[in-house]
Amino acid sequence: MNSINTSALEKLLTQMEAAIPNFEAINVSISSSNIGWHINHSLLVFIGIIDTTSKSNPKDYNWSFNLKRLVIFTKNKIPRGVAKAPNSVIPKDDYTVESLSGLLTVAKNKLADLHQMDPKQFFKHPGLGNLKFKQMIQFLAIHTRHHLEIIWEIEGSKK
Repeated sequence: MNSINTSALEKLLTQMEAAIPNFEAINVSISSSNIGWHINHSLLVFIGIIDTTSKSNPKDYNWSFNLKRLVIFTKNKIPRGVAKAPNSVIPKDDYTVESLSGLLTVAKNKLADLHQMDPKQFFKHPGLGNLKFKQMIQFLAIHTRHHLEIIWEIEGSKK
């Protein structure tokens, strides 16, 4: 049993939920994708990382230096336009309020899985390498916040 605090992640998911009604909004000067894409992508990443981490074997973890990881974790921010999402977390264009809300419910339910994990489990990120459990939690927050900031810019530009 893992005694981690998931309240920061819960808050980020609540903020993501608030953007769902505006899922069709877009501003190509901010992002080529609409708000729905950012919500869908963020939730797919959130769910996928937790699922993958839960299946990891702590004995398979090995550390290696990664400059990108160091920069992102030091700045607590992902630079825009630098990374390309793997195909597994690129949303299809057929999302709706209902499908986004359903995905959000799955993501919220996945938070409970974090408490059941071994704190030595890890996530192998395609660009950042192996992330220890606590780093994985921090990455979930950084990544979700990154997309929320884009969403908020799009929403702000429409007012």
